[in-house]
Amino acid sequence: MSKVLDNLKYTKSHEWIRVDGKTGIIGVTDYAQESLGSIVYVDLGAIGDQVEQFKEFGAVESVKAASDLISPITGKIIAINQEVIDNPELINDDAYENWLVKVEIEDEGELDKLLDAAAYLQSLE
Repeated sequence: MSKVLDNLKYTKSHEWIRVDGKTGIIGVTDYAQESLGSIVYVDLGAIGDQVEQFKEFGAVESVKAASDLISPITGKIIAINQEVIDNPELINDDAYENWLVKVEIEDEGELDKLLDAAAYLQSLE
């Protein structure tokens, strides 16, 4: 069974966001990394890039498949986890510890369009 954390919001496309003030910390879920298998490459765009809620902002590739990363929120990328780019397998080790990007949140109201832990778990069934 995939791990789901209560303090996060989720997309149907298996990304999570943790809100810290006006910053959204974004990653992929445990379910996503399990489905992909061994992750070998991560493409995350650049600091300063604008991301839009429910639009693609990067990609994750595994030995099995490639998957687009969909942003849970609209805003500007203010940090990229270089460690994950250099060592993509870290996502397989702990999908919640190894975030991908940090985004300056433009509209906190968009968070209401995301799934809470219970709704996300239900979407996996």
